[in-house]
Amino acid sequence: MTIQITRQPRIDAADDILTAEALRFVEDLHREFDTRRRELLVARQLRRDQVARTGRLDFLPETAHIREGDWQVAPAPAALQDRRVEITGPASPAKMAINALNSEARVWLADLEDASSPTWENVVEGVRNLRDAARGTLAYTSPAGKPYALRTDVHRPTVVARPRGLHLSESHVLIDGERASASLVDFGLHFFHTARQLIANGHGPYYYLPKLESHREARLWNDVFVHAQDALGIPQGTIRATVLIETIPAAFEMDEILYELRDHASGLNAGRWDYLFSLIKVFRDQGEAFTLPDRADVAMTAPFMRAYTELLVKTCHRRGAVAMGGMAAFVPNRNDVEATKAAFDKVRADKTREAGDGFDGSWVAHPDLVPICREVFDGVLGERPNQLDRQRPEVSVAADDLLDVASASGSATEAGLRTNLAVAVTYTAVWLSGNGAVAINNLMEDAATAEISRSQIWQQLRNGTVLADTGEAVTADLVQRLLAEEVAKLAAGVSDADFEQYYQPAARLVSQICLDDEYVDFLTLPAYELLTDAAARVDA
Repeated sequence: MTIQITRQPRIDAADDILTAEALRFVEDLHREFDTRRRELLVARQLRRDQVARTGRLDFLPETAHIREGDWQVAPAPAALQDRRVEITGPASPAKMAINALNSEARVWLADLEDASSPTWENVVEGVRNLRDAARGTLAYTSPAGKPYALRTDVHRPTVVARPRGLHLSESHVLIDGERASASLVDFGLHFFHTARQLIANGHGPYYYLPKLESHREARLWNDVFVHAQDALGIPQGTIRATVLIETIPAAFEMDEILYELRDHASGLNAGRWDYLFSLIKVFRDQGEAFTLPDRADVAMTAPFMRAYTELLVKTCHRRGAVAMGGMAAFVPNRNDVEATKAAFDKVRADKTREAGDGFDGSWVAHPDLVPICREVFDGVLGERPNQLDRQRPEVSVAADDLLDVASASGSATEAGLRTNLAVAVTYTAVWLSGNGAVAINNLMEDAATAEISRSQIWQQLRNGTVLADTGEAVTADLVQRLLAEEVAKLAAGVSDADFEQYYQPAARLVSQICLDDEYVDFLTLPAYELLTDAAARVDA
């Protein structure tokens, strides 16, 4: 075996996760699929280059027969037929995992990706927590002595794990001296340690697949599933995957993505921040035509966002797959009753829109939002598990509808620019400290928020966007001045040690990637190098 665990911090009981058998399984996946993964990342860039030349994306002519064909995905297993409310959150720390499992949601999206800072401790602990959750033994006692345990008097959510995206590597797992794919590490360790137990529980190994950009990437994942099931002697089709349609290229290939995964597919999900982040990234050369207003102004009711979500519902239901709505990220503030009530009203209105559009369920970020989402979908579904019978034949979406960014109301403002700078720095700083789910201004933020924030700054700077509230054009000098002011405000609210260790590096990184002429594809790529460098210094 030529797999090596390197720069490993001291992690309690890591040996029961990083067993020789589990690592051999990960190595096998790497040798079988990593070359294809790397080729697909190159294909992403080639497609992006083509968009830069043409300014266009469109439905693929070579796959028209799939879009026009009469086929469906495999019927959903019982555990995934009713998904009317799903709670999202990291699989580590254990306290948050237990709270999610006690939330009475139908599904827990156990996040090893955007809501998790990929420290090696979080990676290993996340898998261990999911293994123990499958066994029913997950428990935790806080430093103050408060115990947390799984409730036995409530319906426990079905667990759907989200591994890291195909673009990410894992610095602590080297194969032939090269970093392994983070996706295959997360999937491999989780599948190896939980699949048989989950099947015995009457569920199965279920996954959310993030950041896909093409049906060829879906085909890769399908082949990974087939290979993994054969390797562990698990019946084909046991794995089920829900794909996040959170990139603009994937919005043009929904049918094709479901088709490639049809024996393992269970649904699609409509994101928001990652989708807008992808739109900026892909069309960053197209000037003001693709420049968005302040991100808070870009609602799911904007025509181009409505086109995306309605196409998703229609596509899913035509193919027998569930359509999952987006995130309600509000974190209740029990000290501000009026603000919390107003936020709850907005959450209710958003979930009502989704249920009315035909979605089969939706996401929330906090246990207090579970009853609101459940009540809304109960009102539409009643005793039915979903509304797959709602086919939406009246929906007709063309490429121009998906790309009609000009249809978004709102404007770019200095207030929005300041918010983007503050959120990007704050989230990155907390992420560097090892926490990937961060409450900022009463919203649970994850990496997608930081990505759209820094992308908007880069886009406005490149286009010299004139801010509606000040009349000033966005320049490098303005960004640097506002960044300095926002960082000074942040410094006043944290300890000197945290500011020096996390906030200053975060501010430097945000400044660098916003001011750089070249667009950095993912903020988490350079941030991960800071994270691993810091871990190496601690280990030394």
